[in-house]
Amino acid sequence: MHAIAAVNAITTLDLSTYSDKDGAISIQEHGDTIDPYFVLQALLLAHDHGLSNKVISKNWINWLIVRQKPDATFDRFCRIGPVWAPCKTADADDALLALWIRLLEALPDDLKASPTWQQSRIRSINALSQLIDVSRGIYLVSPVYQHGLFMDNLEVLSYQSTDSDNVKLLPTKTLENNIRRLFWDQQKKIFLVSTQAEQKEMASKFYPDQVAQIFPLLYRNNGIITTNRHQYYQQWMRRHRQEWLLQSREDFAWGLIAVIAQQEGDSESARCWMRDAGRARHTPHWIVSDEVAWQILSKDGLNPAANNTKCL
Repeated sequence: MHAIAAVNAITTLDLSTYSDKDGAISIQEHGDTIDPYFVLQALLLAHDHGLSNKVISKNWINWLIVRQKPDATFDRFCRIGPVWAPCKTADADDALLALWIRLLEALPDDLKASPTWQQSRIRSINALSQLIDVSRGIYLVSPVYQHGLFMDNLEVLSYQSTDSDNVKLLPTKTLENNIRRLFWDQQKKIFLVSTQAEQKEMASKFYPDQVAQIFPLLYRNNGIITTNRHQYYQQWMRRHRQEWLLQSREDFAWGLIAVIAQQEGDSESARCWMRDAGRARHTPHWIVSDEVAWQILSKDGLNPAANNTKCL
């Protein structure tokens, strides 16, 4: 019995300190704000890396679906007493809609059994199709913000389906080619974060600029990186590992990058993240996707690096 419990503890996602009895999931532990984008990102990260989360995901979908707006988009929410109330619009509709559709399809039996889920999926696909920039062949942030973002389009690209309902969306290979054509700066050998012309003149920051360079590696089934992927990863780590490991002191922990490190066989960097950024766990510098990253690494048998390990 003890052995079985231990295995379950490792393979089942635990967001009990982020979620409530109704299925709502906050950005931070015991938090008072909800951003559906980060929750969807976290649940799909768990799903993609074998961390069982069906119950949590189903409860979250049922909580959020009744709050989907008539145009199929979502707000962010703030807790007012016992009530979660809309308080801000989403940062980006394109990525959020794509992740929402992905999560619905990640639970195929529940999707098939629920007309409400099916209707939401179709409405969301239609809404996402309205964000296609026909002239450039990518997705725009929203009807209000008429520019494209590199990482948003990668998240839309991560939704790959051959279902007939999706004929309104850009073909996967077309979108992949257009992302590389539009965002790759051949002169600087970097991915631009936006189609906005002025961003070329802005000072580079860890987020979004440096995160954007490694973000394509999170999704293993795209061809955005045309050179040797592992060498590309190693070059990024040589340049930015220290900056990444220090992020949680002033910003957020960026656990997504630790998951990429583990994917690339770099358990040393992942363990360094667990040690150095892990000090921010249970603080405002740690968000739900960081918690999922921590649990993925733990599932894979990783522990924080020893104190005498040189990480920085």
